[in-house]
Amino acid sequence: MPAALPLLDSQAMKARVTDAGVLIPKDFLLGVSEVDIRKGDHCLFVVPVEEVDPILELGDSPVTCDVSDASARHDFYVIGA
Repeated sequence: MPAALPLLDSQAMKARVTDAGVLIPKDFLLGVSEVDIRKGDHCLFVVPVEEVDPILELGDSPVTCDVSDASARHDFYVIGA
């Protein structure tokens, strides 16, 4: 088992692992309604799920430019291909 990681701030804590798992205090999750739980090498990540998928916001603030074929020739204007 790897050495324990140092506590990074005053919000860090230790918790017992029971048959049901680990309980994370609600005050660590204020304003969060859903989390992704990911397992890494010797660590777990609890990541809040964003309410709005950023991909759905594409096009909300389109850029205006002086070309009429930006949609058709997107690659050319972005990477010069």
